[in-house]
Amino acid sequence: MKIYLGADHKGYKLKKKVAEWLIKLKHDFEDLGAEEYDRSDDYTKYAARVASMVAENENSFGILMCGSGVGVDIMANKFDGARASFGKSVDQVKAGRRDDDMNILVLASDYTDGESAKKMVKAFLTTKFDKSARHKRRLADIEKIEENN
Repeated sequence: MKIYLGADHKGYKLKKKVAEWLIKLKHDFEDLGAEEYDRSDDYTKYAARVASMVAENENSFGILMCGSGVGVDIMANKFDGARASFGKSVDQVKAGRRDDDMNILVLASDYTDGESAKKMVKAFLTTKFDKSARHKRRLADIEKIEENN
């Protein structure tokens, strides 16, 4: 499983922490930026990079961070095959993975402390999609909409 990270200036510090955790856990990941703190950068660039890589690469995941999380979430979900959602709690992240096959975790760096983020990242990476008929049916409905856009 490949993991793609991205964050603007607001999420930059949290992204660095997430990268450290992924190294410790020996996960294969790629940091798609920001490469350095730049107060004037735009989240759109990093969200597009991550979402496009996740959409193009089966069995990959993304983790995006910005101040509110809203911008990267909106941007990522413009890409067919990207299923991005906010991480608010461990249980919510597990439900998103299990029920909706969420493949991009969005963290709001202004509202998420490091320990909570760490727990949500772990839940995101370890929870499996349950592949029940109703959940597969819902994903098929989403794919039909994506085909028609």
